[in-house]
Amino acid sequence: MPALLIIAHAPLASSLQAVARHVYPDCGRQLAALDVEPGMAPEQVVEQARAALAALGTEEALILTDVFGATPCNAAREVADGAKVRVVAGVNVPMLWRTLCYASVPLDDLVARAIAGGSQGVMQVGATPRQHQGPAGGSDDQVQHHHQQ
Repeated sequence: MPALLIIAHAPLASSLQAVARHVYPDCGRQLAALDVEPGMAPEQVVEQARAALAALGTEEALILTDVFGATPCNAAREVADGAKVRVVAGVNVPMLWRTLCYASVPLDDLVARAIAGGSQGVMQVGATPRQHQGPAGGSDDQVQHHHQQ
């Protein structure tokens, strides 16, 4: 089972970890978070990412980052080998939950599920208009409603 590491600008990584544990309380052994604080040197982020992966104790891992090209993603790319450790940028809650839901699938399938969960979780939601239907007046006497069958 691949491990999961979230690397994101503080406090997003730890917040997403808390959201994950809210729905999947038993995910603690396979999930770690690394918050990138303002002013952290890129080398420090890489070092902490390597340590976090080692602490997870698995051979395979998926790293979820917040923004492609930013320090969290760049650090993840540096520690990933593209085979046993993969990176997906653009993490959101639907992506995280989908990943945890399918955590037992092979790494390549997990990457695909993460991307699908993230993209399918983004949608425009329209407001439902209120229905202004007051209580029906009168009685249920069919004589008054002769047009109804």
